[in-house]
Amino acid sequence: MTRPVTFRLRKHGDYQRVYKASRKQFAPQMTYFFLLRSQLGQDGVPPSSTDDANPRIGLTVGKAMGNAVDRNRIKRRMREAVRKNISALNTPVDVVLHPRRTVIDLEFATLEREVAGVFRIIQTATQKQLNSSQKSPRGS
Repeated sequence: MTRPVTFRLRKHGDYQRVYKASRKQFAPQMTYFFLLRSQLGQDGVPPSSTDDANPRIGLTVGKAMGNAVDRNRIKRRMREAVRKNISALNTPVDVVLHPRRTVIDLEFATLEREVAGVFRIIQTATQKQLNSSQKSPRGS
């Protein structure tokens, strides 16, 4: 039995790594951070798991965004928009999305377009990073 591929950041350390190693980026309805994951594991060997080649998305919705009902509604809407647009990312990148309060009342099609736009920007930037790291020779 194969387990379904997950696209979620789950560990606090993963969120912290993305926050520390990237800059805050802005979109009209959200801010976001992203970090290209290393192609090599900590031991210098390429990861054997296919999950390591997939993008991972994390959502942060703080208490300032409203009560628990509002926060959960924002997260549900964001998760669905991410699920519909995750195919735009095909590099091993970690993304943290931080939606604004206005997402709760935003028309879903608009939210979906914005998430798609953010993912296109991230894909372009990570592709450039990958290309530049492959062109620069590493060695002595």
